[in-house]
Amino acid sequence: MPCSIQLSNLFWSTPDGQPLFTDLTLQFGPGRTGLVGRNGVGKTTLLRLIEGKLTPQSGQITRDGPIAILRQEAQIPQGQTIADLFQVTDGLACLARAGAGRASADDLATADWTLPARIETALGRFGLDTGPETALSTLSGGQQTRARLAALIFADPAFLLLDEPTNTLDQDGRAAVIALLQGWQAGAIVVSHDRDLLDNMDRITELTSLGATSYGGNYSAYQAQKARELTAARQHLDRARRQIDETARKRQVTVERKARRDRAGRAKRAKGDMPKITANSARDRSERTTASLSRTGQKLHSEAETALRDATARVERLTELTVSLPETGLANGQTVLRAVGLTGGFDPARPLIRDLSLHITGPERVALTGANGAGKSTLLNLLTGRLQPVSGTVTILPDHAMLDQHVGLLDPALSLRDNFHLLTPDADDKTCRAALARFGFRAESALCPTATLSGGQMLRAGLACVLGAPRPPRLLILDEPTNHLDLEAIAAMEDGLTAYDGALLVVSHDHRFLRHIGITRHLTLPRQL
Repeated sequence: MPCSIQLSNLFWSTPDGQPLFTDLTLQFGPGRTGLVGRNGVGKTTLLRLIEGKLTPQSGQITRDGPIAILRQEAQIPQGQTIADLFQVTDGLACLARAGAGRASADDLATADWTLPARIETALGRFGLDTGPETALSTLSGGQQTRARLAALIFADPAFLLLDEPTNTLDQDGRAAVIALLQGWQAGAIVVSHDRDLLDNMDRITELTSLGATSYGGNYSAYQAQKARELTAARQHLDRARRQIDETARKRQVTVERKARRDRAGRAKRAKGDMPKITANSARDRSERTTASLSRTGQKLHSEAETALRDATARVERLTELTVSLPETGLANGQTVLRAVGLTGGFDPARPLIRDLSLHITGPERVALTGANGAGKSTLLNLLTGRLQPVSGTVTILPDHAMLDQHVGLLDPALSLRDNFHLLTPDADDKTCRAALARFGFRAESALCPTATLSGGQMLRAGLACVLGAPRPPRLLILDEPTNHLDLEAIAAMEDGLTAYDGALLVVSHDHRFLRHIGITRHLTLPRQL
């Protein structure tokens, strides 16, 4: 069924009265639209408005056809099964009664005998070999996301709303989402920072604080267009700066020329070379000219300043964060991490990691990959001492830092500045401010409570506090660092990690991210049975 979604003059503000959308007008039709923008700009809120979970203060949303949504953070009700997720519990119960010979006439009339096969097909499409009776709580985060995607497809909507669909998926899961969208014939709006996924979109719509702009083509085409816009904006800024300088120069020349004429006129009047009536007339003309020049000069200067502000705003909005870091002092070839015969896990009776050995020397960059549930995060906890191994040994540099997905090294009750000083007690406030500013936390934002940050801001803050020290740690361990970052923040992180001269151990399913930060070796954990 064809589907279209129309947003007309939409206005919505946060509960504290901050406008998020003002007079927003957008239209979505058949095809795949990638919705991008900085964290906090309102991408998830826009999906909730389209879904009908939120009501705009003004404006109109028109939906033509059924929609289905995959939310970024979905709470699983206690005891919910895949059958509950697919909303087929009653249908399967009806088939069970029929199979046991206890079906009523109504049961037999309404029984859908294709139901089990359709459920199996939907689950298999996302690599899930499990039955409808399986409790969702027994699945990993990535498997739960796959199950929810399967349930969306099973519902056969006309329009898909996907909020970060690949966030917790391994490479196979990401490939399944991409394959799904490549074959999707109806409408789809996809909020994502997964650049491989966004490269399969038909168009990109960017949300900013100024509104929304749509670009034809995939993410790579969008990037090229944004680069052209940035070049044009910088040229416009240069012209505006030259204009304000030229206006000030001309104004000064005019004022100086008039001052010389006025001095000459006053000298003539003082010597009595002109009649009084002529002198008074000249004085009046001079005063009128002065007032006119002042008004004209002020107008030109105001226009030039307005052009400069507009040009500056465009460049600031289009320019991505850039990061530069101090040196770590890591010697080439120095051992930073060694594990020998490591075995362990959260359940010592059933260890996920068995007899693993690993040796990392500076400044190697190692990617730790593997399917969901293979034990990547478990291994990081064993390597950093958060978990004690059942057997084996680990030797690791004392000046290492680990950023997990929840950035547990930051105290949510403290401000960013206080967290920085807690982690780097020898740094002065100037160093702290400079480190936070390099990752986008300037002025008063450095004083905001850490608990108020979004997931992406939290990870950026963690990186700022760890890498912004006068001497950063020689080994940095990252667990799914791009999961909650927007595209701009991912680019800033790539920039920062490229500038980082220490050793890296990174868990990530984002191959483009791993490629951009210069990974030199991959360690793939086997799939657990």
